[in-house]
Amino acid sequence: MTKVKWHPNDFQVFEINGLDERMEALTTQIRPKFHTLGEFFSAYFSTQTGDEFFAHVAKHARRTVNPPKDSWVAFAPYKRGYKALPHFQIGLWGTHVFIVVAVIYEAPHKQEMATRLLEHMDIFDQLPDDFIISGDHMAPDAIPLMTARDEKLRQLLVRLHDVKKGEFLIGRHILAEDAVEMSAEQFMQLTEQTFDELMPVYNAIIGR
Repeated sequence: MTKVKWHPNDFQVFEINGLDERMEALTTQIRPKFHTLGEFFSAYFSTQTGDEFFAHVAKHARRTVNPPKDSWVAFAPYKRGYKALPHFQIGLWGTHVFIVVAVIYEAPHKQEMATRLLEHMDIFDQLPDDFIISGDHMAPDAIPLMTARDEKLRQLLVRLHDVKKGEFLIGRHILAEDAVEMSAEQFMQLTEQTFDELMPVYNAIIGR
């Protein structure tokens, strides 16, 4: 089993001042874990979907001043990038781990994706109550699915369809204090379980 164990200092990376200093910590401390997760879950998604998936570890290469506030590994069936496609992510903010499937504003066909989700709202009824939804991949905040299954969920999907900057993320957040208490095995099991639960949403997004 792939071993990725989170520690308090993994989340404290985002408290380091200075772009170069924070990037150094991300590169040496966090990125190896994302590469490990990338290798394991790209194989998982390839098996689950029948499409070859590739892992994309965030490089934050365009940043020249502001240090990154989060980081991630993304998974998509395209070797050269992931932002234009619906994609899965495992990532960190200073407060939590996120495990999500996402459609972000760069996706050229997000109107069609939103329509498919609006036509299959019943798939959200099957998801666990501890799932979250979000309309902004740049913000750490999210809405509990349990309180958003009807109106707020529909509003986010309509916004995904109608607004150029509209986005949609759904999945699970693990608070930092809970993540550091989990063994590597527990984290991997919960991550795989989360992706299993998200697969019907992904299939609806791509029209499968």
